[in-house]
Amino acid sequence: MFGYLITNRAELKVREDETYKKFYCGVCRSLGENSGYLSRFSLTYDMTFLAVLLSDLYDEPFVSVQERCPGNPFRVCEKALSSGVDYAADMNILLTYYNLLDNVRDDGKKSSLFAARCLRKPLNRIKEQYPRQYHAVRGYVRDLRKCELKNEPNPDLGAGLTGKMLAEVFAKEDDIWAERLRNLGFYLGKFIYLMDACEDAEEDSKSGTYNPFLPIFQDSDYEEKCRSMLTLMIAEAARNFETLPVVEYAPILRNILYSGVWTAFEKHFSETNADHSPKNQCMKEQPL
Repeated sequence: MFGYLITNRAELKVREDETYKKFYCGVCRSLGENSGYLSRFSLTYDMTFLAVLLSDLYDEPFVSVQERCPGNPFRVCEKALSSGVDYAADMNILLTYYNLLDNVRDDGKKSSLFAARCLRKPLNRIKEQYPRQYHAVRGYVRDLRKCELKNEPNPDLGAGLTGKMLAEVFAKEDDIWAERLRNLGFYLGKFIYLMDACEDAEEDSKSGTYNPFLPIFQDSDYEEKCRSMLTLMIAEAARNFETLPVVEYAPILRNILYSGVWTAFEKHFSETNADHSPKNQCMKEQPL
């Protein structure tokens, strides 16, 4: 479900892009150092966004180290180290673990079960260190499962559950910024859930998988309906973001919130419209 809080690299300045890469690689490093090498494969853009946000909000001057990239030993990259980066990496593990268990329940994949078992030890550490976040994610998975089993037709219910969960993940501390971070996380969570459902509707209609957008999927204005719902969510997220005293990395975060989050949407519908164009339909129906 996650992975939508990405940058629009074409609109970033070179220095901003390099800074973002440092945080991305920093979260990757933290995963490897604190949760084992295999955990690096769980890295998401969403938690990189959180790492940048928290490091700026709490005015953490990150330490930059140069190390070889585990994925490409011939490349040396700079990695940002900060408590915000470590926290984002831990939340990445927490979300990944329960996502893997959900995959096991859905299709019984042995690979997902193996990966989840590899994360059991760091998960126990995170449970002790961040009990509020742990119980929020665990409860979310349980409640969302109930929603899916009931075939809930209202997309706002699943979106709200995701929003409440991500609100707790974004609120690292119970301090003066907690409520604003919760509000930002809440609307980003709703946006992510709706974006995922919007993208998966066609595939889910074929497989019979639950998706709250299936009743409107065949509507001629489906794209416009999706865009309208998503715009409301991301607008609220942006409004709450602007209440935070984020300065140093604000251009990177705004790039994600105002532009990057729409990358998947535009790509999906441009490909869908191309596939459904009369020319492509004729090409598909022609015998070889």
